[in-house]
Amino acid sequence: MRKLKMDLEKLTTEVMQLREFLPRVLNGLCVEKERLIQDQLQLQQECLHLQSRLDAAKSECQKEREEKLLLRNQLWQSGSELQEQADFCSSLGSAACSLLWSCSSREETVTVWLGKLQSFLIVATQTLESFVKSLDDEMKTQTEDPNSTEHQFVLALVGTITNIAAVTCGRDFLSSSGHILLDTLMKLLELMKPGVFPRLKVLSLMALYNVSISVKGLKYISENNGLVPLIWTLLDDVDWEVCLHCLRLLQSVLLEEDVLRLLGSSLLNPDLRACVSRHTSSVQPNLRATAQQTLEDLQALQQHNVKEKRWHQSGKDSQIK
Repeated sequence: MRKLKMDLEKLTTEVMQLREFLPRVLNGLCVEKERLIQDQLQLQQECLHLQSRLDAAKSECQKEREEKLLLRNQLWQSGSELQEQADFCSSLGSAACSLLWSCSSREETVTVWLGKLQSFLIVATQTLESFVKSLDDEMKTQTEDPNSTEHQFVLALVGTITNIAAVTCGRDFLSSSGHILLDTLMKLLELMKPGVFPRLKVLSLMALYNVSISVKGLKYISENNGLVPLIWTLLDDVDWEVCLHCLRLLQSVLLEEDVLRLLGSSLLNPDLRACVSRHTSSVQPNLRATAQQTLEDLQALQQHNVKEKRWHQSGKDSQIK
């Protein structure tokens, strides 16, 4: 009985404790529940806000996509129109330069043109520089289409320059006022790979040769550090006419003493003589004869150089005595 009474008292105590702490626990849970409800409402608001922003972004993205498609279409159309204009300009330039090329074969015509040549040189230089840039692309394979308007344009342009340089007043003008054009022609020859554009190479070499007839023109061309390496490279071209006109340019260089003093060491290279010597056995009579003459000129230059060295050495020995 006594144990039962103790259990009852213990139970009463526990009930009293529960009555005391339960409201606190319930109140805490209610507060936490209220806070969670508020957080949920806030998250819902944020979610709605983000959804609104997402819808706006989707709408803006769709608008930009449509604008991009429109701009791409306009760009394609502009590119097509630009290509048409470029083709037209090439056709016009080709036709005009073909006429100029034909007319420039008359000496009196070039004489009449003399006062207008400066503006022509500017356009010619810009056109050739543009063509050079198209070649100066390692990723682009050089292909020759003789029927393309671009090729005909450049060919006729260089042909006209060649004819201008064939006339005394024309080559004198190019020697004094066409330095950029001459540099561009040499750059063009440097970039054209073996086996392509043979006719363009021939015309370019003919133009440089014609200019080299003028002492002033020859001196300017010879001051270009790339002249002898260029001649060396072109002598290995597969087209015999390119080699022929390259030899003629080399012959012109070998005739001027001031130029020989400037380029002497590079012209005395045995490999250059060997390269020229190979063409003395060509099946083409003109190439064979020109190569033989050039080889004789190089050998004469070598002998002259040996004599000069001996003379200088003899002078030094006399001074020592």
